[in-house]
Amino acid sequence: MKITHLVPSLHPGGPEIGLVDLATAAPRAGLDISVVALASTSDTAQVSALRRLGVPVVELGLAPLDPRAVSRTARALREHGAELVHSHLGHADVVAAAAAMRNRIPAVSTLHNVKNDLADGGDRLRRTARIVARRRFVRRTIAISRVQQDWYRGLNAAVDTVLVPDGVVDPGPGDLAERNRRREALGVDDREVLAVCTVPMRRGEGLELLLDACEALPDQLPLVVALCGDGPMRPYLESRVDDTEELDGRVRFVHRHTDHASLLNAADLVVYPAEYGAAPTVLLRAMAAGLPVVSTQVGGIPEIVTPTTGVLVPQDAGRLADALVALTEDGERRGRLGAAARARFLAEHEAVGWAKRLAEVYASVLDPTPT
Repeated sequence: MKITHLVPSLHPGGPEIGLVDLATAAPRAGLDISVVALASTSDTAQVSALRRLGVPVVELGLAPLDPRAVSRTARALREHGAELVHSHLGHADVVAAAAAMRNRIPAVSTLHNVKNDLADGGDRLRRTARIVARRRFVRRTIAISRVQQDWYRGLNAAVDTVLVPDGVVDPGPGDLAERNRRREALGVDDREVLAVCTVPMRRGEGLELLLDACEALPDQLPLVVALCGDGPMRPYLESRVDDTEELDGRVRFVHRHTDHASLLNAADLVVYPAEYGAAPTVLLRAMAAGLPVVSTQVGGIPEIVTPTTGVLVPQDAGRLADALVALTEDGERRGRLGAAARARFLAEHEAVGWAKRLAEVYASVLDPTPT
């Protein structure tokens, strides 16, 4: 099946939707994929990764709401020989629906967020436009968690959704020498536990809550917390750590372009303090690496992190600190939770299985005749 994915942009700082993971697994699921991005990006990491996998990528270089978006997307779909277009995020959903109708091919759309805090009337208008586009022109709307399905039904969208949880590529066994090098570079010795947080450094990701929790940790606790990411809050977070004695010796900021996979390979656990998440991909990557997770109990996260694979806490710095202390002091429990997380990843979230489930959705659209 020749499937073209339409996205607003391929900038690595945007929402992670797993196209590189999907492209890696696609051939084993019988999928021939291409990618069209409405806007261009100066950071070509994702573009390069897709092209190395042999995936055709086109960046249209369009500004938001450019009136040429539909016609240029429709042309790109024809050039790729797309049998179906799969859209992701925001304006891309509306453009994909119109371009698919123009080319007389079906459209599929994935919901990636749960958003109730609309800023203004413009936000409400844009969401209404996406709902109308899905209702009238999109053949399948995919939800990535049950919580997200329930949220969308609550909008009175009158759009049926199919549940297809995301997947990520299996990283395989970690390299011990690389693990040791990474830990040494972070100043983490063999007696210390390394907790990694890879959320973007922006509002809503819970990083202030995490620093509050770190301030409450016992001074002698052998725990190092590494923050790996970038965003508008990074200067503030760095300044707060530098100015706070309890944080300065415990929290490390990792270089913005550090490979997350190598950091997870060096970690003992993952901490995810966000205020909301439909089904955060970072938690799937933690599971794939065989790491236990300490996370806030919000959104669709309990569908990923269970009592057998991690620890869920309310959005409370004291409770988060308590959970970090408990896992830091119990290596046997960390090992048990990590092994269960790895097993659950292989059963439910490995990329090839995900790609095959998407292929079933595409097939039901392209050939709806029951067999």
